Amino acid sequence: MCGRYAASRAPEDLAGLFEIEKWDPEETLAPDWNVAPTKQVYAVLDRPVKGSDDPRPVRQLRVLKWGLVPGWAKNPDLGVKMINARAETVHEKPAYRRPFAARRCLLPADGYYEWVTATGELKLEQEGKKKRPRKQPYFVTPADGSVFAMAGLYEFWRDKTLPDDHPLAWWATCTVVTTEAETAPLANAAEIAEGGPGSLADIHPRMPLMLTPDRWDAWLDPSRTDAGEVRELLAPPPEGLMRAFPVSTDVSNVRNNGAELVKELAAPEEETLF
Repeated sequence: MCGRYAASRAPEDLAGLFEIEKWDPEETLAPDWNVAPTKQVYAVLDRPVKGSDDPRPVRQLRVLKWGLVPGWAKNPDLGVKMINARAETVHEKPAYRRPFAARRCLLPADGYYEWVTATGELKLEQEGKKKRPRKQPYFVTPADGSVFAMAGLYEFWRDKTLPDDHPLAWWATCTVVTTEAETAPLANAAEIAEGGPGSLADIHPRMPLMLTPDRWDAWLDPSRTDAGEVRELLAPPPEGLMRAFPVSTDVSNVRNNGAELVKELAAPEEETLF
């Protein structure tokens, strides 16, 4: 799954990387090393510019709210539960079927966080000696330092309690597409302490679907609406592109934010992690 990630890239950098044609400087977001559901996030999408006579899809950098609210939802509360969409079923689920067909986006990130329960802590929990085992967070990021472009979907929801000209009349929301985590060795597997996670699957069974640059245009193309054709783009990226390392448990508190959250620790904070 993806429940927290880091996104510190400046919009100017994203504009160059993704060949953005339009973005509003007034929508600039501050770097965020602890992005949580319901926060505002950057998204790259291809869509005609509102109010323009040109029907051509334009590559845009937009700010969306993380937690997709289906267009048919009676209220926006459903969005809290819609932060992830499984790649295996995204084409058929009622909440995601329509955006999967024509409203796909990329969600730029530095990487994502995932938590692992320490072996010793898990044993105590199973024995009934500890109800809330401590978990060690890991940060997963591209080994070459490139952007982590997560496959996403976006949707619009109309708040019918507000007039048309109200700035909050329309909600623009998104979700992260996830897939099965890789079982191949991490790029930095040789550097991980003995007994530590050797693959992404050792950390968590799911992971955000990262799209490599060769798939960006096809994924964003709104004219590509055939479900079978689009599903082919959901294939996992080549193995061995990611590295993972333990980070401070400070990231577990969403109120904490700063570059120090992605600082690699020499060893897990829990000595008995594995």
